[in-house]
Amino acid sequence: MKEIFEWNRLLMNDLPYSFLLEVLFRCVVMYLVAMLVLKLAGRRGVKQLSVFELVIILTLGSAAGDPLFYQDVGLIPAICVFIIILLLYRGTTFLISRSKKIETWLEGKPIYLIEDGEFSIDNFSKEALAQDEFFTELRLKNITHLGQVDLAILETNGQISIFFYDEKNIKMGLPILPHAFNKTSNSFKNGFQYACKFCGNIQEATNDTTEHVCDRCGKDKWVSAINEKRIT
Repeated sequence: MKEIFEWNRLLMNDLPYSFLLEVLFRCVVMYLVAMLVLKLAGRRGVKQLSVFELVIILTLGSAAGDPLFYQDVGLIPAICVFIIILLLYRGTTFLISRSKKIETWLEGKPIYLIEDGEFSIDNFSKEALAQDEFFTELRLKNITHLGQVDLAILETNGQISIFFYDEKNIKMGLPILPHAFNKTSNSFKNGFQYACKFCGNIQEATNDTTEHVCDRCGKDKWVSAINEKRIT
């Protein structure tokens, strides 16, 4: 029967001290794996935190929690995990401060999602960001159509920065309120302006027609463009 405060079990769980070399190896491998997985998950998956900051939280949380409850987890290996992860963290921040390429790979760089009231379709397609999710972000900022937005930038922390047109410069834009966006126009009427549902491109009909392909993205789904003022 095991007794409390058996120091060899409490500190090392009866393992040889050479096991600490294995702890070092495990920490390095899992640190790199966690960083790679979170990097592949995209910046929206680690919203408000950098990739390596979230790695620190995950790894230290596990290292701190297990020794609190499980008698077969020694204190010294757990303490070593803290020290090793701290050193890896400091090493990562040092590399970031010395190399712009490493900083860009780990933390990314700001991505323009909207420019001049239209989607930056090349940038948007590279990010793991659904159109519905993006529209939700815009509607939460009282935006009703893209013509109110000069720039929308996906920041390195996963947040979206919005820069608005002045009220006098608001242009015709793609409506993003569900009832308006889902009302696809089946025909073009001469003199009216329409917004491409895929890229936000605005085109004015020069004649009545039932089909029209966007000259920017090649899609053929349109809704009536609007130029409402933004209510704040």
